[in-house]
Formats: sequence, structure tokens, C-alpha cells
Amino acid sequence: MTDREYEKLVDRMSPRSPMGMDCGKAFVIGGLICALGQVFINCYSAWGLEKEQASTAASMTLVALSALLTGLSVYDDIAKHAGAGTLVPITGFANSIAAPAVEFRTEGMILGVGAKIFTIAGPVIVYGLAASVVYGLIYWVSSQL
Repeated sequence: MTDREYEKLVDRMSPRSPMGMDCGKAFVIGGLICALGQVFINCYSAWGLEKEQASTAASMTLVALSALLTGLSVYDDIAKHAGAGTLVPITGFANSIAAPAVEFRTEGMILGVGAKIFTIAGPVIVYGLAASVVYGLIYWVSSQL
């Protein structure tokens, strides 16, 4: 069997992905997460916080809820249906940090949770910090000219 014949066989035997349905679910769930964030911003603003502080508090609340739902194995169930809708917002980042911690907790606090907690999010943090330093230096140099 040639590579081309094998590729045709795989295409014929593989189940079709309902792309429209998947995109719709991701859009709706991601939108609901963002709407929930806006509800938190409105509540925190009504309680007397400035807009910037209310936005920060709302982000912190979404991160805490995401970590809690990850620990309770609820977030993964939502992600199975919503796909990227749960991974793109800030809640997806919190889930990527909490999930390895939950998975490796049986190995202990140091060798399990401590060693594995940043396996997914660690590279994002490192490259994000490195990029911010580079961009900051470029900005500083350009402002000195």
C-alpha cells in the first residue's frame, strides 16, 4: 500500500468532525465565560471598586473559579464539549497550572505538585517574561533616540 492509498483509507475510515458544531460550542461557552467576567466586573464596581480594580478582581475570581473547578474535575468536563472556548480565556491558563498539580498530588507536595505544577504553563511564563524584557528594552532604546 502506498502512502497516498493509506492516506485515502484513513480519510475514509476516520469519523468526520462536526466543525460547525464544535466552533459554535466554543463560541458560546467562551462567550459565557467572558460574560461571567463582565458580571463580576459590574458587581465589583457596584461594591465601590474603580474600573481597573474591578477588572483585576474579576480576573482573579475567574482564575480562582477555574482552579477550583479543575480540582473538582468539572472544568475538564466542560472543556470536552467547549474545546477552545475554555482554553482561550484566562481560565484556560489557570486550568493549565492546576491540572498537573491535581494529577501529580499523589506523588507528594514536593516531587509531585511542586515539580509538575508548571509543566504546561512554565514555558508560557518563561517566554512571556523573556519577550516582555526584549520589548521593554526595544521601547526604552527607541524612546532614548
